[in-house]
Amino acid sequence: MAMTGAVVTRVNGPVVEVSTPDGLGMLDLVRVGPHALPGEVIALQRGGATVQVYEYTGGLKPGDEVMTTAAPLTVELGPGLLGGVFDGVLRRLGSAGPRIEAGGAVGTLVADRAWDFTPVTKAGNELAGGALLGSVRESAAIEHGVLVPPEIHGVLDWIAPEGQYRVGEVIARLGSSELRLSQRWPVRRPRPVHARLPAAGPLVTGQRVLDLLFPIARGSTAAIPGGFGTGKTVVLQQIAKWCDAAVIVYVGCGERGNELADVLEEFEALEDPRTGQPLLDRTVLIANTSNMPVMAREASIYTGVTVAEYYRDMGHDAVVIADSTSRWAEALRELASRTDELPAEEGYPAGLSSALADFYERAGRVETLGGEVASASILGAVSPPGGDLTEPVTSHTRRFVRSVWSLDRNLAYARHYPAVSWHDSSSRDAEQLSVWQAEHGDPDWGARRARALALLTDADRIESIAQLVGADSLPAQERLTLRTARLLREAVLQQSAVLENDQYSSPAKQRALLALVLDVHDRLAALLAHGVSEAEIDAFDLAPALRARYDTPPDGAADVERIGRELTSRLDALTPGS
Repeated sequence: MAMTGAVVTRVNGPVVEVSTPDGLGMLDLVRVGPHALPGEVIALQRGGATVQVYEYTGGLKPGDEVMTTAAPLTVELGPGLLGGVFDGVLRRLGSAGPRIEAGGAVGTLVADRAWDFTPVTKAGNELAGGALLGSVRESAAIEHGVLVPPEIHGVLDWIAPEGQYRVGEVIARLGSSELRLSQRWPVRRPRPVHARLPAAGPLVTGQRVLDLLFPIARGSTAAIPGGFGTGKTVVLQQIAKWCDAAVIVYVGCGERGNELADVLEEFEALEDPRTGQPLLDRTVLIANTSNMPVMAREASIYTGVTVAEYYRDMGHDAVVIADSTSRWAEALRELASRTDELPAEEGYPAGLSSALADFYERAGRVETLGGEVASASILGAVSPPGGDLTEPVTSHTRRFVRSVWSLDRNLAYARHYPAVSWHDSSSRDAEQLSVWQAEHGDPDWGARRARALALLTDADRIESIAQLVGADSLPAQERLTLRTARLLREAVLQQSAVLENDQYSSPAKQRALLALVLDVHDRLAALLAHGVSEAEIDAFDLAPALRARYDTPPDGAADVERIGRELTSRLDALTPGS
């Protein structure tokens, strides 16, 4: 900590103006006032600076001293992050009682916990940044790779033997650097990689409407816009539990405190389907609720993506879930208004679009410095006021993400969950993933997806006509389209978050369910073409197809196919001359 000669001249909520900023640099982390409140320099003027403070500024006054760390806002990364709950600048919550005192020097990692370290290299080897020194078993699901920090390289002079070490103990000497189990990294700077790679396989969420119609690739981005009560948080929790990423970083950014407490309790109670251990063991929860300091909310999404990049560099696939980016944008708006920045649309700062782009661009599938292929995906919830999807945060976010999972209020009110609209949702990864699916044994994946979307679109068009002329006036083929679309919605797209057999569907079961519905539609259309009466077709019982989603286990593709064969046999019996 260095003296600067700087003093506080004005306090405006979380924004503090400082005079004579000797030694201050842009984005430096500073300590303000007698309680050493953490803050960040966001503007420099002649003879002065503006600091955003990450804590409550009550009691600060002009003349209070400001000290600088001469470094940007950094966080400590190492074993012990998984299963932890942290604030927006990655201070561990709960370790210092129910509240962190003003300026409290609360650490991120548990300093006195010993970890079993196993080295994988030896003295005399020349190592570059990102090279693997050894490993620590952080949880039942995650092997924590201890890496050389990205900007350090040289000849390994010494490495500790296998044994137990605390995060602050030296476990290797590389040139002039002493390396520990932990390292520090500035949250606003992306961690370097060897190369960015094109998207390859899908990030399987286990949610049928997403995986079948609006898929996302590993290392890609998605936005989930939706008004209040449309089920954003439940969708995000389902993805956190069931997606096939190794590490989940859940950022509660400005949401209600009781809602985030429910998330924490549920994650502690939920069982990771892979290991049988609590889901929290592969989750990092960053909690910055709406009653916490607003500027820490602004930093929290960068903190979250930095943690995800850290695990990505070990070779793990990580997912950042930000709930919600709208609250983060509100923090930017408050900061802009307090610093007298000229407002743009709806009072948001002119740099909102650039800030969103910087955040989502940190996602990607990469080759790490250590030679691993891994990914960090980003999913951001958007909470537009009044459900207005044309407001600035939603419209700008749509430009930068690859998938949009738009939640529809009417579907939610009709108890259709997940309430993902097939009108307003999209996936720019779908074409590439269709090629990937064909290369991995499912050449019809893209055709099934296109047919399902076409059926839903046709049904919506026909329903609007039926409201004018009556369903009985429609041609038989159009009435069949309506019936099949309803079956598609109820047997495939709807999914329960509480039924054991329906919380998650394996990719094979998803394919089997969609293929069953499409096959039923084709056979019913063929019966119409062969002169079978509409009454006989309308009387045909499709309930087994509807029950297939929850009467079969999550990986029960074979059971769904058996139900399909039974339905096919019954339909064949209706064919004239059979």
